[in-house]
Amino acid sequence: MVERLKANNQKTTTKTTTLMIFRSQVLLFSLASTAITCFTRGLDLRKEIEDVLCPANCPLWQFYVFGDGIYASLSSICGAAIHRGVITNAGGAVRVQTLPGQENYPAVNANGIQSQVLTRWASSFSVTRRWITLIILQSKRPKKPLDKKAGNKDCKADIAFLIDGSYNIGQRRFNLQKNFVGKVAVMLGIGTEGPHVGVVQASEHPKIEFYLKNFTAAKEVLFAIKELGFRGGNSNTGKALKHTAQKFFSLENGARKGIPKIIVVFLDGWPSDDIEEAGIVAREFGVNVFIVSVAKPTTEELGMVQDIGFVDKAVCRNNGFFSYQMPTWFGTTKYVKPLVQKLCSHEQMLCSKTCYNSVNIGFLIDGSSSVGESNFRLMLEFISNVAKAFEISDIGSKIAAVQFTYDQRTEFSFTDYTTKEKVLSAIRNIRYMSGGTATGDAISFTTRNVFGPMKDGPNKNFLLVLTDGQSYDDVRGPAAAAQKAGITVFSVGIAWAPLDDLKDMASEPRESHTFFTREFTGLEQMVPDIIRAICKDFLDSKQ
Repeated sequence: MVERLKANNQKTTTKTTTLMIFRSQVLLFSLASTAITCFTRGLDLRKEIEDVLCPANCPLWQFYVFGDGIYASLSSICGAAIHRGVITNAGGAVRVQTLPGQENYPAVNANGIQSQVLTRWASSFSVTRRWITLIILQSKRPKKPLDKKAGNKDCKADIAFLIDGSYNIGQRRFNLQKNFVGKVAVMLGIGTEGPHVGVVQASEHPKIEFYLKNFTAAKEVLFAIKELGFRGGNSNTGKALKHTAQKFFSLENGARKGIPKIIVVFLDGWPSDDIEEAGIVAREFGVNVFIVSVAKPTTEELGMVQDIGFVDKAVCRNNGFFSYQMPTWFGTTKYVKPLVQKLCSHEQMLCSKTCYNSVNIGFLIDGSSSVGESNFRLMLEFISNVAKAFEISDIGSKIAAVQFTYDQRTEFSFTDYTTKEKVLSAIRNIRYMSGGTATGDAISFTTRNVFGPMKDGPNKNFLLVLTDGQSYDDVRGPAAAAQKAGITVFSVGIAWAPLDDLKDMASEPRESHTFFTREFTGLEQMVPDIIRAICKDFLDSKQ
């Protein structure tokens, strides 16, 4: 009996010790890991490698995931982990590793999640399994109380709610629409340092009900929305969208510099006019258009719709993120939070103006005899690598190239090619001229003939002058004239290019706009610095 009691006591001690060790391990793991939400993105993490805990029962349909295996950093971490098969929807431990950006993120359907295509993003991450048998502790960080006056500082956005005031919606549904918009406005966390909102009513003629500057408190906005009157008329949504994009977001009306501009279009049924052109105008003005559509046209009504693909043509990007469907105006409370999360996802506001999608870059290329055919090819490779970084399109960034000796030859202008592939192909096909060096005349020619037609456009203009030697004419005067015309000039010198000439051409501050390398092979190392310098100038111009 005594021996049996001793044995039982020994077993009990062993069990207790094991449990204590196990709990200690769990506690250490919990302290070393970060509890995240369903919607925490890769870009929200700060460490290169970080262990996180995903919660259970995340709604799969609300995940935004870009890529497969390697995910764009704006993807949901937990969504990517489920997509990859690292965890299930029951949650669990995930190790996240930060990776460089990719040129292309594919769309793949896996484990109940459809990832989306993204052409380029600045950073990525991968997810792997963390083997933990059991998690006992999972602490939640207490949320900081929201400063009601300042608002939600994590959701800075200037938002225009373009509501439907047409006969399509009618008085009753118009009031339900107002209630929904009011709930969205309150959940956004409106405040002086948070989101600012205004309202435009679309009907026969658009009417701006109130601007961004009018109210900075949620209670005031809610009252103003409740007081809106129903106008009636045709649902000229295209006309209203174009008017809002052009007139609403001015500094005088309360728009803030560097803050994403968003129009949320509420549409009951379908528009009475063309909405595609309005969407193009909005994108040109750097506005992110969302469409919240309610009650899709019935089969009988489709014949009355001018273009059944109007949603895809009006939104910022046709990737599913910018379109939102509700079946009815009744019972819409459950749709409020997902819409707010979209509006606060600043990294996904792809139509906001950036240095990558809002610049015109002209390359002025020295084709003199001192360069030589092989070195000329290295210059073209440098130009291609710089151009690759930018989002080239008819409404985005644009590239032009001029080659010079004593004469000048426009290889292609800003309006000749509107895709990156065509621009890169055109650069590869530039033929070496050979001759003398008249850089000053070439700058004047480029300012007049290449940048001249773009002077009233929305993009910021940059000129990169590549030369390997002394110019036979004056460069200071033509460069000053170019800068006076609103062109920022970067000088890139190689080999025998005199430093004084390079500085005379460069914009102020000259040190940050002048680049030099002894060898043509050194151009490749300059590419990241040139791109950063262009982006810095672009951002400085927006301050």
